[in-house]
Amino acid sequence: MTTRIAVFPGSFDPLTNGHLDIIERASAMFDQVIVAVATNTGKKPLFTLDEKLTMIQGVVTKLPNVTVQAISGLTVDFMHQVHAQFIIRGLRNAQDFEFERDIANMNHTLATDVESVFLLARPENAQISSSILKEIAHFDGDVAPFVPSEILAQLQTKMAEKNE
Repeated sequence: MTTRIAVFPGSFDPLTNGHLDIIERASAMFDQVIVAVATNTGKKPLFTLDEKLTMIQGVVTKLPNVTVQAISGLTVDFMHQVHAQFIIRGLRNAQDFEFERDIANMNHTLATDVESVFLLARPENAQISSSILKEIAHFDGDVAPFVPSEILAQLQTKMAEKNE
């Protein structure tokens, strides 16, 4: 039997409860899930790549079939390196669907052996995005309901440093 390996790529700056929910659900569906942490070239990250890797690894330790790796370059190239067949993507709304559909079609054009799997965000996570959380945290708003507890203290510390 072939091992079903899925990759969940993203910048995760920071990891949210929405991301974690997708990771947990994917871990129940696939033999192995790789959280592929990238640097979004279109954004200025709050956390370094190493900080994100460490934080996410701390959050997913309870999931034995989930690993965390840095990624650079095309996701489909990384998937071939790790012998993954599936890309996991979360969808919060219609805009996410349109964006992710286009990426899925391009990924399929680049690598016909790669299949995209979309998981709908749970209602309680549908409004969460890392960008919105950073904005709330910048103005000292309460982001505790939206991030794993392991991430909260590091986010608050990073925002305090940034606001000094």
